[in-house]
Amino acid sequence: MPTASSPADRDRLRALLLEHSVRWGEFTLASGKKSDLYIDARVTLMLPEGLSLAGKLLLEQIDATFQPADLDAVGGMAVGAVPLVSACLVHAAADSRWRGLRGFFVRKEAKGHGLGKRVEGAFRAGDRVVLLEDVVTSGGSSKLAADAVQEAGGQVRRVVAIVDRDEGGAAALAGAGGLSAIFRRADLVAPS
Repeated sequence: MPTASSPADRDRLRALLLEHSVRWGEFTLASGKKSDLYIDARVTLMLPEGLSLAGKLLLEQIDATFQPADLDAVGGMAVGAVPLVSACLVHAAADSRWRGLRGFFVRKEAKGHGLGKRVEGAFRAGDRVVLLEDVVTSGGSSKLAADAVQEAGGQVRRVVAIVDRDEGGAAALAGAGGLSAIFRRADLVAPS
C-alpha cells in the first residue's frame, strides 16, 4: 500500500483548494452550465505542496480499489490531467508495489504530424487504465478521454478525481468504471 496519508494530508489539500481554487458567485462553466461554484484546481496544483498532496491522495484512492497487477497506467485529458499523472507517478515510484505504473495523456485531437496519435506517453494497446481529473462536473472531459483510450485499445477501469462537483459526472462515467473523488461539493464549503 502506498505511504498512507494522514487525515491531515486531506485536510491540508482541502485548505489549499479553499484558499486558492474555490470561488462562490455566478459562473459559466466549460459545459455552458451556470453555477454558483467555480473551482480552478490548476492554481492549487501548481503549488508544490498542493501537487504533492494531490498525487499522494490520488494514488491512495487508486490503491483502495485496485491491486497493482490489475492496472497498467494512469492518464487523462491534456492539459488538466498532465500534472496529476506526473504527481501520481512520482508517488508510485516511491512505492515498490506501484513502481511499474505508467502514464499517458490524451490530446483533444490527433497531431497532424509524427505518429498522429491522440493517446501519448507510455500507453500500450491492451492497457487497463485509470483516468485522472482535477474537477468533474458533467464527466464530458473524462468521457472524451475514455473514448480515445478505448479506440487506442485500452480498457478504462475507473475515473479518479480531486473534486466531484456532484452535478451528474458520476452517472455519466458509470460506463467508464465509475467515479471516485477525494472531495465532493459539500466538502468545499468553508468552515463557519
